[in-house]
Amino acid sequence: MMKRVLKSAVLLLLFLGLTSMAAHRFYVAIYQIDFVPQKKRLEITTRIFMDDLNDAVTKAYKKSTNIGSVKETPEDIDLLKKYLGENFKLTVNGKPKTFTYLSREVESNVVICYLSIKEIAKVTSLQVDNSILIEVHSEQQNIIQFNNNGKKQNLLLTSSITKGMLK
Repeated sequence: MMKRVLKSAVLLLLFLGLTSMAAHRFYVAIYQIDFVPQKKRLEITTRIFMDDLNDAVTKAYKKSTNIGSVKETPEDIDLLKKYLGENFKLTVNGKPKTFTYLSREVESNVVICYLSIKEIAKVTSLQVDNSILIEVHSEQQNIIQFNNNGKKQNLLLTSSITKGMLK
């Protein structure tokens, strides 16, 4: 009888522990940067949770946004472009570069943005300065995946480290 009570108690604690972990939210965004030498450009794909992105843009510009939803407006997209431009900066071969916002799509609850930087003959170094979502979630992690002509590198940026170098 005592073994059954003990076993039940352990299973209950295990269940409660696992369910509480499942409720924990992860604050992660992924940025894929590909150098395409044939086209002489960097192609950038961002994957950011829709609710977090709207929270950050709303906080930054004191205007409620609906990015990625059916209520999205052209002004929401303008604020998205501004937010990305101010919080995601790339320096290629020691020179700051401005990306072009191409488009965005929504996949489930993730906003996927497509960006590019043209006229890049080669990449010897890539500095990434990424503070996206940091102001709304101190636990935010921005994962940068860089493919430089087949050579792959990763970089993890957080609220304490928002800038990193890839070579």
